[in-house]
Amino acid sequence: MAISICFSLLLIFLSHFPSSHAESFIGVNYGQVADNLPPPSETAKLLQTTSIQKVRLYGADPAIIKALAGTGVGIVIGTANGDLPSLAADPNAASQWINTNVLPFYPASKIILITVGNEVLLSKDPNLVNQLLPAMQNVQKALEAVSLGGKIKVSTVHAMSVLGNSEPPSSGSFASGYQAGLKGILQFLSDTGSPFAINPYPFFAYQSDPRPETLAFCLFQPNAGRPDSNTGITYMNMFDAQVDAVHSALKSMGFEKVEIVVAETGWASRGDPNEVGPSVDNAKAYNGNLIAHLRSMVGTPLMPGKSVDTYIFALYDENLKPGPSSERAFGLFKTDHSMVYDVGLTKSSGSSSNGSSQTPSGKVTSTGWCVSKKGATDEQLQSSIDWACGQGIDCGPIQPGGACFEPNNVASHAAFAMNMYFQKSPKRTTDCDFSQTATVTSQNPSYNSCVYPGGGGAAGSAGVMNKYVSSDKLESKKNEAVEPKVYSSLSFLLIVMSLILHVNM
Repeated sequence: MAISICFSLLLIFLSHFPSSHAESFIGVNYGQVADNLPPPSETAKLLQTTSIQKVRLYGADPAIIKALAGTGVGIVIGTANGDLPSLAADPNAASQWINTNVLPFYPASKIILITVGNEVLLSKDPNLVNQLLPAMQNVQKALEAVSLGGKIKVSTVHAMSVLGNSEPPSSGSFASGYQAGLKGILQFLSDTGSPFAINPYPFFAYQSDPRPETLAFCLFQPNAGRPDSNTGITYMNMFDAQVDAVHSALKSMGFEKVEIVVAETGWASRGDPNEVGPSVDNAKAYNGNLIAHLRSMVGTPLMPGKSVDTYIFALYDENLKPGPSSERAFGLFKTDHSMVYDVGLTKSSGSSSNGSSQTPSGKVTSTGWCVSKKGATDEQLQSSIDWACGQGIDCGPIQPGGACFEPNNVASHAAFAMNMYFQKSPKRTTDCDFSQTATVTSQNPSYNSCVYPGGGGAAGSAGVMNKYVSSDKLESKKNEAVEPKVYSSLSFLLIVMSLILHVNM
């Protein structure tokens, strides 16, 4: 008994210190509309070489669910739209679905969410739409009957077209024709603590407005931004604008506390000659910069400080999907497990080492250092961080636990990211522009253990006080204050454990 108590205390203690390598907010869609996909067991091995922590299936393929057992990868499974009539009409059908698709695999296979139907509201089938909520309720009851209510959530997935208005983001609202049906669904999600799942695609937004400035806005590249006149916020990328529009729509119906999950988003790497937007460069830019944005943990302007769980579409190309060529070209990986393009998802990739405490190093190719300008807004600087970190540089030092994470503010992180990009680029001052938010300085911005390469000197040379952070003493204070607290807490825990063991001897 004493040993059990001690072990529980230790687990509670360790749970307060999250792994610096955990990226539970990054997921991927695993579609199967193809005849050339590798076996599920090989895909499971591939996923374990990446920082992808969650996988969304469009069905409940038992071979895939079983292959993911023991990997720790969160699994989203789904019911087909054609299952809704029986699930809605018969609670026993819902119980049978859980008995077949969940109980044989859980908890070895980490099933975290069941999506009941996909984009059902767009079906324009009133019977199917009316069956959606009862089907969700019956699946929830079936989970509760086997003591899995709350452990596995229940939701459904929506297209962005459920919004009637999305500009500006603060005025986001659901289309009037969907509001009546959504009210009951949103109440269900609120009552069960389940997420609202949505499919935002800047890719399609660009296709409907193919201007150069729209492309930069969609790809998280430096741009002038788009102001929201209601809030005074300037949005620097389409993803944040779309997600915040959904947040505003939820708020307008009284459900702003319902969590948002991005069930699908991505960019095609090729398409037909008449398609606007598909290319390897654009796909790499969008997905790479999206991942960098999520890793920054900055959140969105209306939901700051937390990254939205995001499932990138898709793991593989699906060669049997109908429609234009782009529909068959969203994959991150080829079926031989090689990358279509590198967005820093492999564990060996430098850009995925967000927990790195190593200081930057490498050949200096530019004179001076590139730092953020005074007067640049946080939105502009965050956009520059997202873009720079999506170009293959190592932004690990400004991730939690990194040597340059403290002080934790946008200006400091932007200065580091801008400089890292500048140092790896040719000797051109235009590489230190970032839409006029950066400038070259001759003063070394390095501080404490955070070293900025550049200036023509050694990367490890001591720097002067960094003017581009709020406090150069902050990190040393944190290093002095935080670590002793951790060790003293651990010491206290060990003393308590010793006393428990002593009393029970």
